[in-house]
Amino acid sequence: MKNIVKFCAVALLVFASCKKEKVEKSTEKEVNTIASNYDSFGDKISTEKAMTADEMLTKFNTMQVGDTVNVKFASKINEVCSKKGCWMKLPVGEKETMVRFKDYGFFMPLNSKDREVIVEGKAFVKITPVEELQHYAEDAGKTAAEIAKITEPKKEFAFEANGVLMKK
Repeated sequence: MKNIVKFCAVALLVFASCKKEKVEKSTEKEVNTIASNYDSFGDKISTEKAMTADEMLTKFNTMQVGDTVNVKFASKINEVCSKKGCWMKLPVGEKETMVRFKDYGFFMPLNSKDREVIVEGKAFVKITPVEELQHYAEDAGKTAAEIAKITEPKKEFAFEANGVLMKK
């Protein structure tokens, strides 16, 4: 009887260690895929469970000013700050979200317009004051006449990214 118990215990340990090795290899495969297909900025994030831009719009539409939700979604860069790369605008459905970077800790390359990205962080809805809108227009290289036309605060979908993957 003791030999049967010992045999079962050894078999269980061998089975468990094989299972663990398989999990580690799939995680290693994910890391290698990300490294070869994406440039990474900020915190290290994965491609797993990223929502589409349309799914993100649906999520934004259920939110009120002041609401915050942690999410990950994929989109394509519409615009990047032309001075430092300190923000970017991503389409979500027929709308757009302004993405800033956590603690001003990283920037995007200035030439990253039209590149596909996956962002992870906090999505929220806010009212952006006129002065801030004018500042972003200036950063985007808008003319003085275009900036002067900004006279009303704007309800916006905003995002603070703690990590970004940009397709190579």
